[in-house]
Amino acid sequence: MSPDLQPGLRHVQRLAVDQHMLVPALAGSFASFSDMPPVLATAILVGFLEWACIEALRPYMTEGEHTVGTHIDVSHVAATPAGMTITAEVQLLEIQGRKLRFAVRCHDDRELISAGFHERAVIDDAKFGARVAAKAAQVAGLGR
Repeated sequence: MSPDLQPGLRHVQRLAVDQHMLVPALAGSFASFSDMPPVLATAILVGFLEWACIEALRPYMTEGEHTVGTHIDVSHVAATPAGMTITAEVQLLEIQGRKLRFAVRCHDDRELISAGFHERAVIDDAKFGARVAAKAAQVAGLGR
């Protein structure tokens, strides 16, 4: 992580909402979503907020580093139909070692749809990959 990364970093990200981002479109993974209203899925909103934070941090990561989400605490207070654009505004509030805390807000073309906080951790790709591989091997060894 670059020493140039400092609290106060801001980033804005935009995304056009399409049919694939609506709640019923996720029914292949979550069956009960099939008859839900056709509005932006909270799962997609959370992913979008994570993406905005990742993009904010990208210039500050060194070779072999990435960030992973570790905590999310956000509202989803208004419905967004397909055809609207959502805009995420993220601000890095705090750096504690490898832990990064963001304030996040998102609005659609009409109103605020989400606000809260998101935390990410800086990881070393090789070490992280080795831990994930060891975990998968352990599960495979249990016959699952």
